[in-house]
Amino acid sequence: MKVKPLADRVIVKLEKSESKTAGGLFIPDTAQEKTQSGVVVEIGDDTEVIKVKPGQKVLYDKYAGTQIKLDGVEHLILKMADILAVIE
Repeated sequence: MKVKPLADRVIVKLEKSESKTAGGLFIPDTAQEKTQSGVVVEIGDDTEVIKVKPGQKVLYDKYAGTQIKLDGVEHLILKMADILAVIE
């Protein structure tokens, strides 16, 4: 399924968080923090406001966006204002 965000919105593919600590302990999914980084998949049509490009890894606000599932993979639809930084 293909989804195109509108205006200043961006679709971000969520990254899986580590399920194992540095000490070797496994953390169950229910106890893990919600990830705050992901990869930009698609951008809206307001190119004056959107400062990221598809393929860039970004940090975003913890409780921002609308979660959707595309082809069985978790994604978020975020406003550009909710993206905090680009990870290089």
